[in-house]
Amino acid sequence: MVFVQRQPNTYALGLPLRPLPDDRGSASSVVVRCRRRRGFTLVEVMLVVGLVALIAVMVIPNFMRQIRGEDLTRSAKQLRSFLTMVRANAAFDGKRYRVRFPEKDADLQGLLDDRQPIIEREDDPIYEPETFNPVRASWTVGTTFLGDVWCSEIRLGRPTIERLQRLRKRAGEEISEEMEERYEDFEPERLPLLINPDGSSEWAVFVLTTAPRNVEPENLPNYPGVELIADGATGLSWVQRPFYKEELDLFEEKGWPAVLRQDFVSSRALTEDDVLEIRETHVKGSPVEMKGREIHTERVEP
Repeated sequence: MVFVQRQPNTYALGLPLRPLPDDRGSASSVVVRCRRRRGFTLVEVMLVVGLVALIAVMVIPNFMRQIRGEDLTRSAKQLRSFLTMVRANAAFDGKRYRVRFPEKDADLQGLLDDRQPIIEREDDPIYEPETFNPVRASWTVGTTFLGDVWCSEIRLGRPTIERLQRLRKRAGEEISEEMEERYEDFEPERLPLLINPDGSSEWAVFVLTTAPRNVEPENLPNYPGVELIADGATGLSWVQRPFYKEELDLFEEKGWPAVLRQDFVSSRALTEDDVLEIRETHVKGSPVEMKGREIHTERVEP
């Protein structure tokens, strides 16, 4: 048997009825609460805008400097790849090639960007020696220098600490009479680099900078820059930032060469331990001890 329990009839028992919840009343209370929420005042909006502007002023200059620094490094690496391509084509064609940059008063007509290098070839060395014609191959077309990067100087010859010390004391260096006669049609600051038919050339240092084009040569060190050092005999090249004065003094005191033989663009100053570590990595299988101008190696038995 199933028993069903009924709810007591409160009305019949004389008890007051409990009012049911009013859904419409609760909804209206929510609407009232929503209406009581206020928006942002003009002072709050201006405060937020001011904070955003302050952060932008602090961050954007550092961000732009970082972009310019990356443009310098990437441009130097692209120039390195470009020189490798020129050497390969010179060896393939068996002819001399020349790498140069547009002159200030010539070669500017028809150029979309006067910062990019020009590649020329000596097509007929027997009947037309020293006559170089532009190379129109597809690999010569493109953007080598990015952003505001341009080549401010080309130094021919192997870099030395003594030469760098002189360059720091004065803007530029006199070239020899033989070289002046050989390159009389070119700017002394940006002499052309000749690539021999076997792909070799003399040492060259390409100085890249983001300074304005109308800046005086003595003020160029005040702007960010890197150097691409090319070993013409081996075809190897390295990207280095310019040495600081204290670094030049250290290298001159120790008699170390001016070429690190590895990429180095960090802004931190080089110490003696850093240079010793760099030198040690270049000698495989033997520890290195540098004393003055000599590198003493001790053979390690396998």
